[in-house]
Amino acid sequence: MTKQAEQVLEDKLVKQLIELEYSFVKIDDEKDLLSNLKQQLEKHNNNTFTENEFQKILNYLNKGNVFERAKILRDRMQLTKDNGDSIYIDFINQDHWCQNLFQVTNQISIEGSYKNRYDVTILINGLPLVQIELKRRGLELKEAFNQINRYQRHSFWASNGLFQYVQMFVISNGVNTKYFANNRNQSFKQTFYWADVKNSKITELEGFAKEFLETCHIAKMITKYLVINETQKILMVLRPYQYYAVEAIIERVKNSHKNGYIWHTTGSGKTLTSFKASQTLIQFPKVHKVVFVVDRKDLDYQTIQEFNSFLEGSVDATDNTKNLVEQFTDTYKNKAGKRISTKLIVTTIQKLNTAISKQHFLKQMEKLQNERIIFIFDECHRSQFGETHKRINAFFTASQMFGFTGTPIFADNAVRNELGKRTTQELFEECLHKYVITDAIRDENVLKFSIEYIGRYKEKEGCELDIEVEAIDTKELIESSQRLEKIVDYIVANHNRKTHNKEYTAMFCVNSIDALIKYYELFKKRQAEGKHNLKIATIFSYTANEDDKDANGFIPDDLDLDEKITSINSHSREKLDGFIDDYNKMYNTKFSTRDSQSFYNYYKDIAKRIKDYEKVGFDSKDRVDILLVVNMYLTGFDAKKVNTLFVDKNLKYHGLIQAYSRTNRVINEQKSQGNIVCFRNLKKATDEAIALFANKDAKEKILVGSYDEYVKKYNAEFIELLKITPTVNSVNNLQSEDDELNFIKAFRELMRLLNVLKSFTEFKFSDLAMNEQLFEDYKSKYFDLYDKVRTNNQKEKVSILNDVDFELELLHRDEINVVYILTLLTKLKATNYSEQEQQKKAILELMDSEFSLRSKRELIEKFINENLAHIHDTSEMADEFERYWNEEQQKALDKMCDEEKLSKASLNTVIENFIFTQRKPLSDDIVKMLEHKPKLLERRPITERIIAKIVEFVDVFINGMS
Repeated sequence: MTKQAEQVLEDKLVKQLIELEYSFVKIDDEKDLLSNLKQQLEKHNNNTFTENEFQKILNYLNKGNVFERAKILRDRMQLTKDNGDSIYIDFINQDHWCQNLFQVTNQISIEGSYKNRYDVTILINGLPLVQIELKRRGLELKEAFNQINRYQRHSFWASNGLFQYVQMFVISNGVNTKYFANNRNQSFKQTFYWADVKNSKITELEGFAKEFLETCHIAKMITKYLVINETQKILMVLRPYQYYAVEAIIERVKNSHKNGYIWHTTGSGKTLTSFKASQTLIQFPKVHKVVFVVDRKDLDYQTIQEFNSFLEGSVDATDNTKNLVEQFTDTYKNKAGKRISTKLIVTTIQKLNTAISKQHFLKQMEKLQNERIIFIFDECHRSQFGETHKRINAFFTASQMFGFTGTPIFADNAVRNELGKRTTQELFEECLHKYVITDAIRDENVLKFSIEYIGRYKEKEGCELDIEVEAIDTKELIESSQRLEKIVDYIVANHNRKTHNKEYTAMFCVNSIDALIKYYELFKKRQAEGKHNLKIATIFSYTANEDDKDANGFIPDDLDLDEKITSINSHSREKLDGFIDDYNKMYNTKFSTRDSQSFYNYYKDIAKRIKDYEKVGFDSKDRVDILLVVNMYLTGFDAKKVNTLFVDKNLKYHGLIQAYSRTNRVINEQKSQGNIVCFRNLKKATDEAIALFANKDAKEKILVGSYDEYVKKYNAEFIELLKITPTVNSVNNLQSEDDELNFIKAFRELMRLLNVLKSFTEFKFSDLAMNEQLFEDYKSKYFDLYDKVRTNNQKEKVSILNDVDFELELLHRDEINVVYILTLLTKLKATNYSEQEQQKKAILELMDSEFSLRSKRELIEKFINENLAHIHDTSEMADEFERYWNEEQQKALDKMCDEEKLSKASLNTVIENFIFTQRKPLSDDIVKMLEHKPKLLERRPITERIIAKIVEFVDVFINGMS
């Protein structure tokens, strides 16, 4: 029945695609796929190919990985025909995307490590460019996602590897449907629903197919709205709101000279949207230049890096105004002295202002006054609201201006300046597309916020009302050393809880440089007292930086390298140099404030260090635990591993939303919300900001529930678990895989809720209906099922549990590791014999309950049984264990080499590379290690088996040993 339900869904989709003018073609295997590809390429190129010519085409296509093949797809091949003629082969028509050839097929079988059969495949000019995987109604969509990951491991690469040309995947269970680019490294969080122009999601498969899989639209998405990221070597596809924004800007430029702005909430990917708009607009013959304008050097640096990652070399960084003028006038030369003409310029508003204001630049710039130049302003809620914007608009008489903002300026949050109160609409005219924070949270493109208000102070005697008021903002109280010390102690006590044991970084924004200095020195004092080992970094600007008295929402610019460094007062500069010295010692760097470039490099190093924390292979010792700032990094800085913001600063309107939004970037299941901890009474300001940028009833959509609400949810889910498995041992008696799946889902929901609960300061297990020991007992059974499924996956046994995501990252605990176990063993030796057996049992049970230790359990138990009795001095415990572990590690290496006939030196090199890069060895690397090289057809199972052994070896002997 399960198979039939899925088959019905598949048959209906194929029928609908035929109605959408796809041609159905019956393809059973790769032989049929190649035959069809030859026919389709002949039609598309209006030519015929001999078998020899077609083999040349196949050889050309069968190169590189998914990323490299995406570029081959968009390129043209020069083919020398058998008669000596030279022609060009086109694989996809990018300019006239509707003029490609569209086919649909289903149930293609491809054999790699295992034989896989794919559900529905969309072929364009004979190449499989869209793969659709379906699950029956009621199953999780994530299972289809995991199934595709399995196919990528097992068969997409097989033989000619034509399925490596897939550009996008679609997954559906009929009720929910999502799409995503072919990027092996992404998580389920990077899968998207399609939507209409008003952001209403289209989730049903039938509606999705009608809108998204229509032939012209899917070809347009592939040719125009799929981005090849050169830095990360991955494919990225635009989300619907990004698509509509770019389309709206293009339409505006094609049909008018009007301006416009895009309101897309902070964290929704405005840089990618603006890049796509810029990349398209520079292809318009009547557009002279596209200028992307940012308003601070930090954003200038970050945006240039991101633009160049989307298209390497697309942007030349403008270090000074002279270079900018040369770029405008096409007289710019690179370091090799070659003249570079670029239609796309990224610069700051300050340099742009200088270029049209300083007399010695005007002669060159005046030639451009009547040219059609498109200006795109990033974060247009900021410094364009003044004389500069007016001057740019007046100078370039034929320009068009488009603004991107996550927090527009309305009448309510506008600030009066020399031109009066200016709003985003006054400056940029119509809002062309809107995607607000409630849309982004609903679509799971950003996270909700969990806000805690910490600190309650009694009014002094003489107050008419004898009530408690949160965080009274009186200067005496705010600046008191007693208050600052309490806040530092609170942060030290709760940092691990908020950041999942330093898995994430926190920021702490304060109201002034003086306050920052006091806080930094208190953290340093507490560290000297042995109260914490947190890595604290800080930075503040050269110039005087006063508190924003009116809290008007604007966060002042902090980094202006045109200012002289001496403009900071000498006391603060001395302090800053001392703080930078601490940083240099902590990370082995050499920064200072001796000149603006060294300071800017310091700024960039902090940013890079925090952003790189999300990368595979990042060394945890290089992390930043808390970044202490006044204004820097509170806008425009995106780092997925920032999850907490401590606030001792008055914020309002767009400044508040911008600051809070540093914490809500999506990365994985463990990061369930952005944590905001306020040491001031910002509740009214928070409510007003939410009402302004969403609506007055949006709080429950933007903020997570209270601690009590999550306790109730947890207890309710515990009751559901008991209905499935009334006792821990009843997990052993589950009759079917369906029953096991129900238990997995029920316990996983408890894990998710506990993950949120543990971030609350007041969390105690005793508040829950399920005590901690019972949770650990059920967790052990959960791990047992994971081990069972993993074993079945290796054998490729057909199972409905194959593609379930166990979300083990929710159970990761740094404090329970091998070092911790050795500490317990040391204590075990100090106890009397009668208690030792009981404690030994508890240690083994603890290892069973901690997934990272399960693979080591057998070896550690062997150490306990064979070595512990012979250790008389507990101070030698660690040394004895290390000696034992090294011996066992060498035995395992020798065994692997003997069993698989491997070169020991080569095996060590491959393992070292795997540990360093965190990427599994390639099959070619394995073949080189073999003493006897197998035949080509025999290589796949051998290399797969050896790779599995290497991964297991590293998991047992290396991972988690620090």
